[in-house]
Amino acid sequence: MSTSRTPNAPPGAKPRRWILPLVMVVVAAVDWGLAAADEHDGKRGPCRLDGANSKIERLIYIQFDNTHFRRDNPNVPSDLEQMPSLLNFIRGNGTLLTNDHTILISHTAGSILSSLTGVYPDRHGQTVSNSYVRTSSSGAFSFPSSFGYWTDVVSATGTPTVPNMLTKEGRNAPAPWVPYTRVGCDVGAIAAANIVLENTGTGATGDVTKVFGTGSPQWNEAVTSASAPAGTAARAKAQTDFVGFAIHCAQGSPVCAAGQDDLLPEEPNGYTEFKGSSEPSRSTPS
Repeated sequence: MSTSRTPNAPPGAKPRRWILPLVMVVVAAVDWGLAAADEHDGKRGPCRLDGANSKIERLIYIQFDNTHFRRDNPNVPSDLEQMPSLLNFIRGNGTLLTNDHTILISHTAGSILSSLTGVYPDRHGQTVSNSYVRTSSSGAFSFPSSFGYWTDVVSATGTPTVPNMLTKEGRNAPAPWVPYTRVGCDVGAIAAANIVLENTGTGATGDVTKVFGTGSPQWNEAVTSASAPAGTAARAKAQTDFVGFAIHCAQGSPVCAAGQDDLLPEEPNGYTEFKGSSEPSRSTPS
């Protein structure tokens, strides 16, 4: 792979590799037992990101949407040049890869989901985003959003009900947090596509229904919030309380003790006795 300087690179850029970060997504896998263990006997908690003897204790993944390293106009600083602290951090602490390319068709949802899953869009279902077209048996069209919680389904008159995150075999795509929680790590996410709640819907395909269940206190809050006057704090309450934040916990993690069952009914090899939380106020810091 060539490491020569690319056209329209920032002046003075060294010929080295760079990572193009693809609003901002944060995903972190952490050892929930570490803090408590350190206080008592210095022993590590159960999270093992790279085997029993690994020294890796935390993994933080940050992804930026539509952030350019190269200049679109040679006389105008690039996106990263206009964020010098970020650019200098990457240069000083990471690897700059100048031959990285986004997926096609390139858009926010498809790019983030491919980064989280490690597979191209034809294998996670969002080949066209941020919305796509479904044709019904009568020839009518519907335009589902790509953004919905991982296990959400899409449904419209005259079309089959299928998972939004869909494999070529017609099943719900494997969830990206599972490899971490299975080895004892909690996975927290902020604004990361489809591994957090994306809406406050209380209908059959709404995220609040999917995660909390019809008739739950959270579902009732969302119903009340939706009926409040537009532009009020009450109208925004459910959005503020539930959307854009999630923790998917390892088995037995105290962080999600007050959370809900983290249900992935079509996950390969099964996924039971795991909990998650989409309410920051009900999560216990580690």
